[in-house]
Amino acid sequence: MPPTPDSLSDSWPARVAIVGVGLLGGSVARSIRRTVPGVHVVGVVRCAEKGQRWIELGIIDSVAESIEQGCQDVDVVVVATPVDLVAASVIRAAEVSQADCLITDVGSTKRTIVQAVLRDAGASAKFVAAHPIAGSEKTGAEHATADLFVGKVIVLTPSEQTPKRQLDLADHFWRRTGGRIVTLSPEDHDTHLASVSHVPHLASSAVAKLINQDSANLVGSGWLDITRVAAGDPAMWLAICQENRTAIDEQLAHLAGSIEDLRAWIRTHDDASLLRWLKEAKTIRDSF
Repeated sequence: MPPTPDSLSDSWPARVAIVGVGLLGGSVARSIRRTVPGVHVVGVVRCAEKGQRWIELGIIDSVAESIEQGCQDVDVVVVATPVDLVAASVIRAAEVSQADCLITDVGSTKRTIVQAVLRDAGASAKFVAAHPIAGSEKTGAEHATADLFVGKVIVLTPSEQTPKRQLDLADHFWRRTGGRIVTLSPEDHDTHLASVSHVPHLASSAVAKLINQDSANLVGSGWLDITRVAAGDPAMWLAICQENRTAIDEQLAHLAGSIEDLRAWIRTHDDASLLRWLKEAKTIRDSF
């Protein structure tokens, strides 16, 4: 009889595989080690030398150079690859993992991942898509922390075919990292994340590109604050844009409309409208 969340001991999960040991994957490893001290964490990495470094730093306990090698005898697989590689990694992990294994991920897009996994019955029976809304513009497992997810929202996006047991296990696992669980459909997740994460990142990058050689020495804390996320990994953000094109395009249209309003008010000296817009934005920001 496979375990259920009610029957799990404090030592579950005993073994976890992290596919892609970067900032998020490494932080999952550190987080679960904080609450389940005896857990054994296998890092599935492309570079064995880096894997040894993560062992030395206490992030993982052992290294596997393939999903087939690393995911055979674990309770949980966490796929922490770029979003365009998640579905394929989930399907490969499902093929070799034990029958009662939970497979989850950390990707910041969900619709295309869930749809792809649904085409494989074995994978969809084990997989619960997840997105911990936490991170940094820094990359690499050397920046991983045990408290990255504490108090942060972790969105679970099950499909209609997701077994209740797997959803309950995912809820249990992610709570052990310190996160607060929210459940959304994959489509709603991608729509909301386009507005609160994906387009803001693109806007931050657009602001960064405004700078020129003459103004560079005038940069202050305001510019640094608004462009912080533009320092994120470009390849990772390209993959996010590719996976969530429709929702991002819709939100970019809203942003473009606001910019056109601003240009009109500036040109026509409509300071009353500009002030009202600024006040509305301040009220929204102050509510968080």
